[in-house]
Amino acid sequence: MKQQAKRLLKRLCMAVGVVLLSTLDPSVGYAAERAIEIKHLGEGQSLVRVDARAKYLLLPVEESSPESKLYMIVDNDVVRIFNVRLAVNKVDYFVPVDLSGYADKTISFNFRFTPESALCWKEMKLSDQFDSSNREKFRPAYHFSPAWGWMNDPNGMVYKDGEYHLFYQYNPYGSMWGNMHWGHAISKDLIHWEHQPVAIAPDALGTIFSGSCVVDKDNTAGFGAGAIVAFYTSADSRQMQSMAYSLDNGRTFKKYDRNPILTSARRDFRDPKVFWHKESGKWIMVLAVGQEMQLYSSPNLKDWTYESCFGEGQGAHAGVWECPDLIELPVKGTKLKKWVLICNINPGGPFGGSATQYFVGTFDGKQFVNESPALTKWMDYGKDHYATVTWSNAPEGRTIALAWMSNWEYANNVPTLQYRSANSVPRDLILYTKNGQTYLSSTPSPEVLKLRGKAQRKGTFRVDRSREVYPILPDHTGAYEIEIEFMNNGADIMSLQLFNTKGEEVEMHYNLLENTFTMDRRDSGATDFSKTFATVTSAPISAAKEYTLRLLVDRCSIEAFDGNGAFAMTNLVFPEEPYNRVRFNAKGGAFTVTSLTIYPLK
Repeated sequence: MKQQAKRLLKRLCMAVGVVLLSTLDPSVGYAAERAIEIKHLGEGQSLVRVDARAKYLLLPVEESSPESKLYMIVDNDVVRIFNVRLAVNKVDYFVPVDLSGYADKTISFNFRFTPESALCWKEMKLSDQFDSSNREKFRPAYHFSPAWGWMNDPNGMVYKDGEYHLFYQYNPYGSMWGNMHWGHAISKDLIHWEHQPVAIAPDALGTIFSGSCVVDKDNTAGFGAGAIVAFYTSADSRQMQSMAYSLDNGRTFKKYDRNPILTSARRDFRDPKVFWHKESGKWIMVLAVGQEMQLYSSPNLKDWTYESCFGEGQGAHAGVWECPDLIELPVKGTKLKKWVLICNINPGGPFGGSATQYFVGTFDGKQFVNESPALTKWMDYGKDHYATVTWSNAPEGRTIALAWMSNWEYANNVPTLQYRSANSVPRDLILYTKNGQTYLSSTPSPEVLKLRGKAQRKGTFRVDRSREVYPILPDHTGAYEIEIEFMNNGADIMSLQLFNTKGEEVEMHYNLLENTFTMDRRDSGATDFSKTFATVTSAPISAAKEYTLRLLVDRCSIEAFDGNGAFAMTNLVFPEEPYNRVRFNAKGGAFTVTSLTIYPLK
């Protein structure tokens, strides 16, 4: 009788143009049989009504499909608008739409631009669970990545009451760029992160682009002493600056009811970085505006006054400037401090696509002055280091930076599906001088040392032609650190290759004739997803007798650091299997590896 009733109901629904999908599937933990009612209206538009007692509506995604626009409707009001690449011919993965805030409500979706013949209508499901366990072999072991979906710029990073808050540009509805929210994670040690619900979601002013957070210790804005105040770009047809505040240590945010707080006729007007300037007794906001940075001041975080701009004739200008930061740093070995303006640019990096440049100089609360206007300085000499910004209110006077570990040339196409993109390891910043110039040094934060397992020391050996070390580690999965000390005995080139049994390799070398350090990933593994991925990157070095190199290797990345902090180089790699061998080669003479230590990273 039950089956007859179901058949009768199905015929009735079809008679009035409605498709009724049963979603009884014990394998994904459905609590009960639930219905999705689908009514096709023609010309790519469909109405879908779902059972609000389920926690999620699972949407099937096909990344090669065009975007569909979805309007989520509760009590006849649109509560959410987003784009999804719904499956037309095949399902690459599912993404969840959270229904839990609307229990016992009638929830409908207006689907636009999806054909009636699309596969998605048969595959969408209701569920009380969404399985976010890792299904990607390239997901990093110790770099932060989202549980699912797309991530780009880290933003809004702030420290308060023993917790590091990481917010980031996030698309919860697919693993390609779009639907920008602020994702959120919390850590007590910069290494182990707990995923949090979305912090700030799109609204009538637009999607939520990059920005920053501050701790308003003295209640200058009137939201409450110690409030975390977030500044972000509301991005629609124009870009405006808005703010929100949290009174529960960043768990939830309330948007300011008089947003936006700052507008402009300029089309590119985004990524506010806000900080307190003690000497002038004001808050300072730095904004990326086309190919310049604009500076504003405020006594209360709400009312902003234009002060100055910076950029014309300075640094690289091949692309738009983005994600600024303005920080004061000590100069190593002195009692001096200088200001650093971090400026991310896309395109225009030294090896194509996006990269992070910086300027060193002075700041008086109104104007930044670059002390070396004829020089362009790069924060990292790899291909995959962008959107670099620092934590606000960091403890012990530290300046801790984080970057997005990808490049806009191919970020949407790297060979993962469940998620896309990871962040670099956190890095502590300081300045140093060389040949009369001041440069930025970025080294892995001390917390990274906590990842180390038992050291494997490989001894001292001379390299006059070739020397191989195998295995790097027994039974490892691609996450390790290598520290190497070199002493040159007349070699023109000191090189090493990380490689695997498939013949995939990353070659690195010190060219002592040209004074460069180079990383070559052209044969590193999968590269065919992009015409520009298979590249060689190079950093300048100073002539010396001894060199120290520190390599942080993860399942999809290599970060190289000079032992004295003179350069950093970050590159993605996608090998079919982990690199488990290392080979040293000498050209034009010999060198000695005076120390080779390998650490498994937990």
